[in-house]
Amino acid sequence: MSKVATRFAPSPTGALHIGGVRTALFNWLFSKNKKGTFHLRIEDTDKERSKEEHKVQIIKSLKWIGIEHDGEEYIQSQKIEDHIKIANELLKNGNAYKCYCSAEEIEEQKKRARQKKMPYIYNRKWRDTDEKDAPKDIKPVIRFKSKIEGNSQVKDLVQGNVEIENNTIEDFIILRNDGTPTYNLSATVDDHQMGMTHIIRGDDHKINTFKQIQIYQAMGWDVPEFAHIPLIHTIEGKKLSKRDNASTLDDYSKIGIMPDALRNYLLRLGWSYQDKEIFNLEESIHCFNLEGIGKSPSKLDMSRILSMNEYYIKTINEKDLYKNLIEYCEIYKEKIQNHKETKVKSSLSFLKNKAKTLEDIYNNAKFILNDEIKFNKDDLKLIDDKAKKIIDEFSNKLSSIKELNKENLEPLVNNLIKTNEINFKGVGQPIRIALTGSKFGPGLYDIVIALGKEESLKRLAKITS
Repeated sequence: MSKVATRFAPSPTGALHIGGVRTALFNWLFSKNKKGTFHLRIEDTDKERSKEEHKVQIIKSLKWIGIEHDGEEYIQSQKIEDHIKIANELLKNGNAYKCYCSAEEIEEQKKRARQKKMPYIYNRKWRDTDEKDAPKDIKPVIRFKSKIEGNSQVKDLVQGNVEIENNTIEDFIILRNDGTPTYNLSATVDDHQMGMTHIIRGDDHKINTFKQIQIYQAMGWDVPEFAHIPLIHTIEGKKLSKRDNASTLDDYSKIGIMPDALRNYLLRLGWSYQDKEIFNLEESIHCFNLEGIGKSPSKLDMSRILSMNEYYIKTINEKDLYKNLIEYCEIYKEKIQNHKETKVKSSLSFLKNKAKTLEDIYNNAKFILNDEIKFNKDDLKLIDDKAKKIIDEFSNKLSSIKELNKENLEPLVNNLIKTNEINFKGVGQPIRIALTGSKFGPGLYDIVIALGKEESLKRLAKITS
């Protein structure tokens, strides 16, 4: 058998959908596991809706999650002449015919099918009708001459043997009356010319597979192997669409989901390998197989994505975590200033506590990043005279500390609790508000150490002045 070659073939008519990303991932992993190649085909024949910016976003999104295609991307619109040529060959060898039905005739057939509550199938009126009887004022479409007798079977690498009665596949159009090819013709010709050995795609393409196999057979081409992946559903069990929230990669990256975590989640969405949950890139490639894909739809679960992301935040190397944070802030928040980098980097161990996303880490780090404190109005009301007295006392003691660490800060705070006859909250809350602008946030000692003595004293003095 020739070297494995797979492809992902999105249309650049919008942002890349999360279901498409998983399809691309499965194709890419399968190829890499088999030491084959993975190709990107841009199906841009819908001229009105296809945009260059969407193409750029698709390539960027795939790269972000770790999927890079081999060779140049294959642009479908540049191959239209090849598609038309094959349509004419099919016409010439008797596997296609010209259909002169008017739009009104077709609409009438569809209407009758609706009335009978049956799926519409073109009635094959021009399949065996002599062209000399054709109306002169109608530009014909070219239809493929589908099999009428018997059954067809596909050995699906995910679903098993799938069978269909041939008479349920209509004589589908391969060339419209304006001379443009349709999806099933273009996709088949492209897959053949690209040398694709395996077509791995969503199971909503099953009927297309039967149509495309007939084109392969009519042209005498080698038929690739097919695998149909169950679709992704919402948590309510409905088919996930582009209109759903959190349906594109951008929806995830902008809230601070890391690419490795999302890739791991998508890998496990409908695929399993023993009882393993966490896969690095090398393990994903090594372990991936089509046998591990389930036959039922998977549900996209945001809480599970956040949980996976939290696991990665807690366990990955802090140098890698910081790199992710820097990139995230540059795109979605603000660039971390050079003189703040050391403080943020050394504080990551506590900034990542309870953080499920990079956005959480950014929010936790705001007290370091912002020189000007923005106070929560309700929290500011808690700074009464008693609170100001505690802040003053804390400042006085802090200024005499030579080395800033938890061992030196803890007895200082404990002494304030004792002398003021209050609990830890009574001391910690006003100091935290003075230093960060909010009563919520990281631990008190972590805040003071992260800011340093000079900055802490400056902030404390501001609130009591």
